[in-house]
Amino acid sequence: MTTTAQPEIILDEKKSEDRRVALGTLVGTAVEWYDFFIYANEAAIVLAPLFFDPFVESSGELAGRLVSFATVGISFFFRTPGVAVAGHCGDKLGRKAMLVATLMLMGTATFLIGVLPTYAQIGLWAPALPLLLRIAQGFAAGGEWGGAALMAVEYAPAKKRGLFCGFPQIGVPFGMLMATVAPWVVDAFTTEAQFMSWGWRIPFLFSIVLIVIGMVIRLGVSESPVMEETAESEEQVRLPIIEMFRTSWRPLV
Repeated sequence: MTTTAQPEIILDEKKSEDRRVALGTLVGTAVEWYDFFIYANEAAIVLAPLFFDPFVESSGELAGRLVSFATVGISFFFRTPGVAVAGHCGDKLGRKAMLVATLMLMGTATFLIGVLPTYAQIGLWAPALPLLLRIAQGFAAGGEWGGAALMAVEYAPAKKRGLFCGFPQIGVPFGMLMATVAPWVVDAFTTEAQFMSWGWRIPFLFSIVLIVIGMVIRLGVSESPVMEETAESEEQVRLPIIEMFRTSWRPLV
């Protein structure tokens, strides 16, 4: 019995788009994690007194902060479903499409947080809406990082895959740095009353500018060559996520 060996995919080491892809994964990831961390940085300072303190005021002075921090933490539970859904859809629809989708989801959720009415304006809806948008941020963050790393590796020259995979990871501390600097800059140019009234919204609203930059870069990158070759293959996996559990459950665990 003979078997037909599957050809190994070796990418062109001189591909002109390599640098654009590396930049796209770095910038896109930095933008996503700016959005993710800006919520965490403002959770205790702003979100607790404006959205959560009145909701739990009968439970003590620190109760609002604890609830606010809990909404930060709950997003991590939704990163895993984000990875699963984005990974599955990325295998079916393409890496580029899912990276654009996760960027849009994260940016939209962050922008909407910046325009939310407070507890004084809408009452009990105030703590619920940031929670829902934070869940959306967690879902998007899960899909983003895995997709960006995969895109970088699949586009990388054969001997530089480790290097290219590092670019999305570099984007994470860049995003954290921007999310730390943005409120500080706004605070420097506003009074305490102004910051608590409207200044805190600016870093959230500024995310729309970063999203546009990230979208321009990502839309300018073509689909992963590995994904293109897989799409042309006669053997198409109908349910990639099921196939992953069937064939790779040990490394997954």
